[in-house]
This record gives sequence, C-alpha cells and structure tokens, in this order.
Amino acid sequence: MLLSLVLHSYAMRYVLPAAMMMGTAPTYLLAWGAWRLLSALLPARFYHQVDDRLYSIYQSMVLFFFENYSGVQVIIYGDLPKTKENVIYISNHQSTADWIIAAMLAIRQNAVGHVRYVLKDGLKWFPLYGWYFYEHGGIFVKRSTKFDEKKMRNNLQAQAKAKTPVRLYFCKLCIYLVIFPEGTRYNPARTKVLAGSQEYAIKEELAVLTHVITPRVKATHIAVDELKDLDAVYDVTVAFEGTMDLNGQRKEAPSMTDLLCKECPRIHIYVDRIDVKDIPKERKHMKRWLHERFVAKDKLLIEFYDAKDPTRGNKFPGKCVHSRMSLKKTLPSFLFLTVLTASILITECGRKLYIKTWLYGTLFGWLWVSVI
Repeated sequence: MLLSLVLHSYAMRYVLPAAMMMGTAPTYLLAWGAWRLLSALLPARFYHQVDDRLYSIYQSMVLFFFENYSGVQVIIYGDLPKTKENVIYISNHQSTADWIIAAMLAIRQNAVGHVRYVLKDGLKWFPLYGWYFYEHGGIFVKRSTKFDEKKMRNNLQAQAKAKTPVRLYFCKLCIYLVIFPEGTRYNPARTKVLAGSQEYAIKEELAVLTHVITPRVKATHIAVDELKDLDAVYDVTVAFEGTMDLNGQRKEAPSMTDLLCKECPRIHIYVDRIDVKDIPKERKHMKRWLHERFVAKDKLLIEFYDAKDPTRGNKFPGKCVHSRMSLKKTLPSFLFLTVLTASILITECGRKLYIKTWLYGTLFGWLWVSVI
C-alpha cells in the first residue's frame, strides 16, 4: 500500500507539467498560425519579432515547471554575460533535458525566444512541434556518415537570404544556435558507444575522453563558417548532482521526467565564453580546437564526479552563483497559456477546433517535414 502511494505521488508530479506542455501545443500552433497568416503581407521582420515573442512565452512556461515547480537549484560558474549576444552554444549531451539547460541560460539573458537548435533528424516527426521547430529556424541533421553537410549549409544560406530568424537576429537582436557536438547522449551503461568513441579518438590521434563522447566538428564548423556576425561561442559543461551510485560510479543523467519529479537537487552549469576571433576557421584546426574544448570538459567532469577529496566533488572549480528563477519571468506565461487553452476548450466549437488542430496539424506537419 505504501509503495503504491509513493509511486502514485511520483507519477502525479509530472502529470500537470506533461499535460500543460503537450496540452498547450494546439493553442500555441493556432496562435502562431494566425500570426503567420496575418503577417504574410508585412515586412518579414514583423513576423520574426512576434514569432520570437510567442516562442519566448512558451519556453517561459516550460521553465516555470523545470525551475519553479521542480525546485531544482541552478548553479552557474564561469562567465555568462548578462546581456544578449550572437552565439553558438556547444555543450556536452547526456539527457533529454539538455535543451532545457540552454533555455535556462538564455532566459537569464532575456534571449530565450531566440534559441534555435541543431536537432537530430528523427525529431522532425514529433507531433505539431517538429515542423514548427523548422519554421522557427531549427536545423535537422542526421548523425555520423549520414550527416548531410550540404543540406545544413544550404539551410543556413536559405534562411539568410529569406531574412529568417538566423539572419534577421544576427543583424538586429541575437540568436542562440544550440549544437551538441557529441551527436548522441552520454550514458555510462552504453559501453559499446563509449568504446567506439574512444577507438575513434585513438584512430584520429586525439586524447581519449572518459566523461564525454568524442565530438564531431561538422555542424560546428558549418555554423561558424556561415554565420558571419557571431560574437562568441558559449562552451557549456553541465553536471547533474545526485548521479553517483553507492559504489561511486556515475549513473545515467536524469531525464526530463526525473527533473520534474525532483530526482535531481542541483544542476551545475559551467560557461566558458570564447570570443569568435579566438576560434580557428579551417576545419582541420577547428577539429583540434573543438576536441581540446571537450578535453577541458572532461577534466571538469572528472573533478566533479571522481574527485578524491570529498570537499571538491559535486561542484566545478571557481566562483559560482546560485541562480534562482523569478516567478515574474515564468508564471505570467504559464497563466496566459492556461487561460488561452481553457478559453478554447470551454466551448464545443473550441473543442472541435482543438482536436482538429491536433489531427490535421500533425498530418500537415509530417507532410511538410517529409519534403524539407
């Protein structure tokens, strides 16, 4: 009986967030679609400005759950600027929540609406959101040997010519272009993946890494090469506290569900800002540079997880800030989307529209992404 109650309580912790994040999808799509139609005859900059604002509202609602609702402590090290910049964000990849971490940093610079992701190709089939991510400036890529370099370069060039968010905000505001160079999530249990990563490093005469996967340079190089007005690269290293077993071995990083269920007390985020002038432009040199950045990440994570001195474990070196998210930044978005969704569902016509948006929006999105 007690176990049943515990499991029920655990499950209920993510029912509300999951219901809101997925339940507001048709609402968001209707609002965005309406603006897309209304702005068709206006200059492109008006569409992009409102699109970013809408995305900021949705992302702020998501962060309400992952920061205020979950109660997780966000601890930031390094040199995260307080103001917006044009950046490429590279990070170690270990959890389904890694995209949330990027949003956590972006909202602290009032730039959460400008975040774009380089996404694995399979995510384009995600109902409703898959094709919206593309419309918002996201880029879908395939892994390893299937990576289509020409397609990514063409996407960036096409967006620039069409004055889509990538080009517009490098001229006017800012962009967070988020890339995970490892290409797949690090999981200590995936021994074949880790062994393959280390074998590749040895073959390429690179340092062997233990807490991260050997990065691939293609996406980062193309992004730096094509986006001409970059200010910097944010080299971000993330560690989740409470992910060591009784034998002192690193466990799988917490998922989005684990975070919502308060399974992770603290997230440690180390930000190293690298000015664009200090980044090599030629691919062979950038490959070495990027690997050196991941060697530095590996050292940080060894210090975090494997420190012999217990007073130095579970934290990164240097000064840190316990960054608490204000409800003023997230609660209004949560309330706005809640009221807007409720106003649609309260009437029979609204409910029909809501269901049709789920159905036809998903089908149209799948058709759309199948040809991009």
